[in-house]
Amino acid sequence: MKNILTLLTVLITFQTFAQDPNRYKKQVSELDTKYDSIWDPTKETIVFTGSSSIRMWKDVQERFPGQQVINTGFGGSQASDLLYFADNLILRYKPKQVFIYEGDNDIQAKKKPNDVIADTKQIINLVRERYPATNIVLISAKPSISRWKLRGKYKRLNRKFKRMAQKDPLLDFADVWKPMLDGRKLQEDLFIEDGLHMNPKGYEIWFGVMKDYITN
Repeated sequence: MKNILTLLTVLITFQTFAQDPNRYKKQVSELDTKYDSIWDPTKETIVFTGSSSIRMWKDVQERFPGQQVINTGFGGSQASDLLYFADNLILRYKPKQVFIYEGDNDIQAKKKPNDVIADTKQIINLVRERYPATNIVLISAKPSISRWKLRGKYKRLNRKFKRMAQKDPLLDFADVWKPMLDGRKLQEDLFIEDGLHMNPKGYEIWFGVMKDYITN
């Protein structure tokens, strides 16, 4: 009886901790179809990918007019989901540069920063195996109104991302956390009504950070 209860506890914990990546198959398929028609494989490509903060950056291509930018953000995703769909969302585009935003939803889902780091390292390894010279930029977790209570965990995750980047010349860390604060307080006018996703003012800050990492 004790063994059965232990097994049930493990199963319940796994179900609440993990999510089925196949729930994103429709979003990923739609992205495949979209870029099949507009991606030019003869041009160098920069991929922005990750969760909804990337997906909702509608003018990211216009922000960098001299570059071919692909936005493969998919809403609600975690680092483990991006790892699962890395072929579709990153590798197929033969990118010269990849910007990754994951970790925001992972921490909200009660994953530990080290879990995010482990998945992120696997993503990096997949890219490096195929394209050794590709520059990868890890975008820090952002602060937000709705998840401000988790700020300590997000800050720990960001410190780990930064340390990773310091050890790898082809890995950069783009800090959007500090620019979205006013001192120690969050700039609350950067968000739409849900308190999580950003308005154009928030994306203006992101652009100000990202432009310094774009490779020519």
